[in-house]
Amino acid sequence: MAQYILALDQGTTSSRAILFDHEQNILSIRQHELTQQYPREGWVEQDPIEIWSTQYAAMLEVLAASGVSPHDVAGIGITNQRETTILWERETGRPIYNAIVWQCRRTADIVDGLVEQGLTDHIRQTTGLIPDAYFSGTKIKWILDHVEGAREKAARGDILFGTVDSWLVWKLTGGQAHVTDATNAARTMIFDIHKLDWDDTLLDALDIPRAMLPRVCSSSEVYGHVSLPGGDIPIAGIAGDQQAALFGQTCFAPGEAKNTYGTGCFLLMNTGTTACESKNGLLTTIGIQIGGETHYALEGSVFVGGAVIQWLRDEMRFFTDSRDAEYYAQKVPDTGGVYLVPAFTGLGAPHWDMYARGCIVGLTRGTRREHIIRAAQESIAYQVDDLLTAMKRDTGIPLGTLSVDGGASRDSFLMQFQADISHCTIRRPVIRETTALGACYLAGLATGVWHSQEELRQLWRCDTFYEPNMADETRRQLLAGWSKAVGRSLDWADHR
Repeated sequence: MAQYILALDQGTTSSRAILFDHEQNILSIRQHELTQQYPREGWVEQDPIEIWSTQYAAMLEVLAASGVSPHDVAGIGITNQRETTILWERETGRPIYNAIVWQCRRTADIVDGLVEQGLTDHIRQTTGLIPDAYFSGTKIKWILDHVEGAREKAARGDILFGTVDSWLVWKLTGGQAHVTDATNAARTMIFDIHKLDWDDTLLDALDIPRAMLPRVCSSSEVYGHVSLPGGDIPIAGIAGDQQAALFGQTCFAPGEAKNTYGTGCFLLMNTGTTACESKNGLLTTIGIQIGGETHYALEGSVFVGGAVIQWLRDEMRFFTDSRDAEYYAQKVPDTGGVYLVPAFTGLGAPHWDMYARGCIVGLTRGTRREHIIRAAQESIAYQVDDLLTAMKRDTGIPLGTLSVDGGASRDSFLMQFQADISHCTIRRPVIRETTALGACYLAGLATGVWHSQEELRQLWRCDTFYEPNMADETRRQLLAGWSKAVGRSLDWADHR
């Protein structure tokens, strides 16, 4: 029986392919960079054909490099940048416009229109999201509005919509499968996460024909096959990148959570089969749909995570390599009372203040570069702790363990401080490619490579545990200082 799984990880800046074996060892990785296009200020686009060609090339190269025949690959799992929107012709497979990337803000006025129609509460209660240009629904409307004849063709089913996963499956199967999974559908802002169907109220408000929408499937099943020289491979797993990382971290039970430390931070907590509506500014989303069950998640994001270290490196010139931040932070016993709030573009959950701005407070004549670097490191952990506190308030579930991944998770100083300030155990995996690993798990479960989530737990390997080692009184004082510093940053920018 085939024991290899191929994960396709289509991200915002690159297309990657990773081949895993049954024991979750990585046999080969290949990656191609992806071009970002900025036709106007605030607009972000990509070429769908480049998305496809780079991903296909990475897939073929990883098989060639490993020497594994397609016949020996049990399945393909796909994970993808979420919310990015592609429309293409059913007959030709040709995109009718560039992919509008999740970062693009061009549809803000459409979002304002939905708010003016009084749809904010409906969007929140139905989709679990807040009205924002981030999500796919308004991007679909924009393309239909701006490409001549598109809406009429879409109504006939001649033009199809998909997020990146749908586009890749369509291309891989030669146009045989027009599908998405529940985790990606949940990020479109037109999907009812409770009824598990597209929402007619929002489709009508955005004038989006149902005929163009993909069939919504579970995250782990066979959707179709890709034909390659040497054999056909079933496509058997799909999940948006953050949900795939949650699954790849084996956060299978309610209350289990993961945080990805990247340029920003994405924190997701499994809330089980109950969708928890947040009262603290978090998003409710589908965590995974598998085995006939839908598991929900709470999601919060930190706008500026590792980006604050990049700022110290590039703009402040405090060091030349981001990895040096860990070294300098440990040259002083504490920050000397300094707090850095990196609200460069406002603050997200739980504050949601777009007019907040970055600040450094507590400076004295004795403040050194090392104090500011340490304060920047600590600011990442404080922001994550704000999200964890919001999740605890929403769910009533105290967090015992936080699984971590992403580039900054290599920083042992940051991980230990996170454990201390959040008073929880941090677990960092041996395999940091948790997004691809999650897609691998989903495909492997669907094709019989693994038979249960418990088997995956037993195979999952931890690199390092970080246990909390800070006195309660010290923690309270530090958190009080952080809260005070955040208060100084709020409502700073002029918006009169």
